Amino acid sequence: MSTTANPCASPKLRIFTACISLPLVLALRRGFPLIRTVTDAPVHFAKVRTMPDGLPHMLRADAEDNRQRVLDAARTLFSERGLDVRMRAIARQAGVGPATLYRRFPTKQHLIDAAFADELHACRTIVAEACADPDPWRGFCSYLVRIGELNAQNQGFTDAFLSTFPNTVDFTAHRAAMLNSLADLCRRAQRAGALRPDVVLDDLVLMLMAGRGISAATTDQRLAAARRFSALAIEAFRDSGPGMRLPPPARVAAAMLAV
Repeated sequence: MSTTANPCASPKLRIFTACISLPLVLALRRGFPLIRTVTDAPVHFAKVRTMPDGLPHMLRADAEDNRQRVLDAARTLFSERGLDVRMRAIARQAGVGPATLYRRFPTKQHLIDAAFADELHACRTIVAEACADPDPWRGFCSYLVRIGELNAQNQGFTDAFLSTFPNTVDFTAHRAAMLNSLADLCRRAQRAGALRPDVVLDDLVLMLMAGRGISAATTDQRLAAARRFSALAIEAFRDSGPGMRLPPPARVAAAMLAV
């Protein structure tokens, strides 16, 4: 019988071997790839280096999604409770942590300004998309419905912002651009024979002013009322042949520009 000592019989070596082999066995069971040779190593390391290539885009998309959720939550709560609502309540409504909220909006004023800028952008988008529709009557109708919904959702926030910061934003250029675009849309809808010929821009402004007065206990109720109002207005604007003669127009468009 050989008397050569088995090197694995050493207690210390057996402990060391177990410490090395156990993680390898667990890795195999979990499906992790092993580097079997020295030449395999660069391949595996190359895979590790290339994995994060799409990560910045994913992070940017996630950050933008969080930002939009915060802005939506802010407009909702500002509309319902006014501008005094706490930042933590907005974070909770948006489903984000306070750290995420403050990272994007360090102060409430930053958040209020961003939310209102987002509101103006939404308004401009509605007008631009309506005017870009090749069917002017369809574009006109889509404008009435979408702007009514926007007002119903965020009217409280807009009123609170303008009453608290009356001189923060100069609306003259914004309103003039919107009204000019809508006037052109009305003319094209009339030439297409869809919009009644006696409608003037002041009539559209009058309808918008009336729609802003819709009041209801909840946002869902305001939305339902706004959609009903828009549908009634569309039928009133539709050219359905000779009908009741309208009284002289109320010149409210110029008054809106002067505000």
